[in-house]
Amino acid sequence: MSMQRVMTIVRLELTQRLRSVAWYVLLGVFAVVLIGVTALSLMIFSGVDEPGAGVYSVVVNIVLLLVVLISPTLSGNAINGDRENATLAAVQVTRATTGEIVFGKLLAAVVTGSAFLVVAIPFLIFAMLTGGVSPLTGFVSVLVLLAEIVVVAAIGVGFSGVLARGLFSVAATYLVVAAFVLGTLIVFGLGGAALRSEVTSQSRPYTESGPDCERWETYTHEVPRFDRVWWVLAANPFVVLADATPVEFSRDGYPVDLFGQIKLGVRAAQQAPELETRWDDCETGWRVDQNWETPQEIIEGSAPSWFVGLALQGVVAGLLMFGAVRRTDTPAKRLPPGTRIA
Repeated sequence: MSMQRVMTIVRLELTQRLRSVAWYVLLGVFAVVLIGVTALSLMIFSGVDEPGAGVYSVVVNIVLLLVVLISPTLSGNAINGDRENATLAAVQVTRATTGEIVFGKLLAAVVTGSAFLVVAIPFLIFAMLTGGVSPLTGFVSVLVLLAEIVVVAAIGVGFSGVLARGLFSVAATYLVVAAFVLGTLIVFGLGGAALRSEVTSQSRPYTESGPDCERWETYTHEVPRFDRVWWVLAANPFVVLADATPVEFSRDGYPVDLFGQIKLGVRAAQQAPELETRWDDCETGWRVDQNWETPQEIIEGSAPSWFVGLALQGVVAGLLMFGAVRRTDTPAKRLPPGTRIA
């Protein structure tokens, strides 16, 4: 693979995108949105000693949100769009191989998606100067964010090579991204609610004079089992970002940013509920929960899952890229009816 030919394809792709005034307008609107988000985040986290950690985490998640919302449109017709415009064949007759063409379009899509991160850099630096953001947190979060940008871009470019029509490939890209972002949440919520277990609770009944220490009353009810379906969330891009980023804790052991709060929710879902509980006021006078853990203890005592989710996303993106190379390869043995080739 010649990087010179790959970079030539990247320059051609970026030149076409940079000619559009709408692209600059989109980046300008994103900058305005970040100004508002940063101001609101400062107000939300104003009660903590160092609000920078919270502001930083919110800005990074907003960048990821914009990537999953806009990147499919920019990358979902990278190959079939050129085929429909009769410009793909002109590139295929050059010395550039099919792999170089597809890889070059992927790099161009990654650069396009990374433009949102470039716009956000001043806001990230401001948050870090405000205090509370460690260099490790900043490095890991940006690295994972770039990995998610590559995954979304690869899914879009892959579908643009596999499917003949640009509209269908963009829609398919959105469906896959939505499956990762929203589908995992839906499966987690419905699956946890469907897989229920019965909880038995025992307590001394209360009378007008206090608890009746001579007998026990038993109650049963059902609770959802989110601990059996928590692994579905591992493929969620926002969970991958939060779970991989190191957590900063307050003196009380609570997360100080959005990364830690998302991570706490996922890690707490791993814990199975207690199926037998007892409330005995006759012995202690008060109910004491001996198994209570701080958020920091919950996170440190649970298993990370970000690498599994990122690997699953990589497999889906890799298979689509492989299919795009096979479909774009020339000479083509079979193409869908009505496909333009020159």
